[in-house]
Amino acid sequence: MTKTPVYFMPGLAASSKIFEYIQLNENKFDCFYLEWLEPLNTREPLHDYIKRLAKDIKHPKAVLIGVSFGGIIVQELGRIVNAKQVIIVSSIQKPEELPIRLQLVKNTKAYRATPIKLLSNFDLLEKIVFGSWAKKRFELYKKYLSMNSTNYLKWAFYNVLHWQKSENLAKPIHIHGDQDEIFPINRLKPDYIIPEGTHIMIVNRAKWFNKYLEAIILGI
Repeated sequence: MTKTPVYFMPGLAASSKIFEYIQLNENKFDCFYLEWLEPLNTREPLHDYIKRLAKDIKHPKAVLIGVSFGGIIVQELGRIVNAKQVIIVSSIQKPEELPIRLQLVKNTKAYRATPIKLLSNFDLLEKIVFGSWAKKRFELYKKYLSMNSTNYLKWAFYNVLHWQKSENLAKPIHIHGDQDEIFPINRLKPDYIIPEGTHIMIVNRAKWFNKYLEAIILGI
């Protein structure tokens, strides 16, 4: 039986380790894991970046699965590589779905004042943030985040806020948590809603994905 190639794209600044708990039947699927490339510079156009990333897709008619900003990436990537299917997790389907606060950041250009160097220093951030919940979340950040160069972070934040969706993109299958704190569900129309799922549910709700993801991919 021919196996279905599935490519996974992590979220902003994250490594493919975020998928370590996701298990698909190895007799039906071949899984491949994409990693973020370092942008050529902070102004590299998103489409140029995606064309470079597309070189890592080695199979025609692959299934692409992207988380958060990676969900934006795989929607655009799917058009270039003629993907069989695109699945987004904890992400958005169009720029208009950005939450109000992020649209405000974009419109006021407040992102220019974001302390990028501070955000890239996880050890320093942990020292100035108090509370057991925050410290636990920081442990996850340090485990899974791999891209923390100032160049990448400036490029990524800008492109999340300024994504201009290409025309004629196929509608993705959208999986979202009802407790997502980054992209609140009240502005979205996902195909599947995970109760109590947060923005990092690909890690802490892996059992749901292991139970349902195969059927979602196969359309059964």
